[in-house]
Amino acid sequence: MSLRHAVLGLLAASPASGYDLMKTFDLSLAHVWPATQSQVYGELNKLTAADLIEVASHGPRGRKEYAITKAGMAELHHWLTEVEPVGPQRHDGLLRVFFLGALTPLEARTYLLQQAERSARAHADYRALADAGDWEGETLAVYGRIALEFGLRQTAMVEEWANWAAAEITSDQARRSREATGATAGEQDPEHEPEHEPEQEQEPEQIKARIQEYGTEVEQPRVRERARKRQR
Repeated sequence: MSLRHAVLGLLAASPASGYDLMKTFDLSLAHVWPATQSQVYGELNKLTAADLIEVASHGPRGRKEYAITKAGMAELHHWLTEVEPVGPQRHDGLLRVFFLGALTPLEARTYLLQQAERSARAHADYRALADAGDWEGETLAVYGRIALEFGLRQTAMVEEWANWAAAEITSDQARRSREATGATAGEQDPEHEPEHEPEQEQEPEQIKARIQEYGTEVEQPRVRERARKRQR
């Protein structure tokens, strides 16, 4: 997708000024294809020069209202039906997940929980937009609501996944993997500290023999003491 086709799509729904288009971008397209005011107005000039849109009317203080032309509709139709969408996008956040093994388990879990929090905030923003918007009537509103539903479902999924992934960091499988490949220098997994068997006093063979000879546990302390005195 390009800014050019976003502007054409909005003007195909209804004529609008640059100010109107910016309001629509901020309210509806900010999470899909954000754009600044200078970018939108610059694109309007380019589209006008290419005869894909035209100035439909002039208003006070130099306000211009733009409308899409037949050539612009043809370009929009061509883009929608014949141009393949861009392939899988690069995902910086997901790329980092591949290399979380370079961190301590605590650092890796912190990163994933932060991703969950970001997704939860984005989901709340989408929900507020869905609740505040008027999704009845216009064609753009109908399909805008469908696109918004994608954002709601995606952010909910990412939050659930990130919380699951954070829990996986402390799973037995992850612990065994760290033990097999060698822990990061200075790393100690606080949730799986090595267990040490309590050290027991090693009995001299003579003491063990005396204990077996006398048999009862009650007599064992006196047997040990007599055996030590004899060794001296």
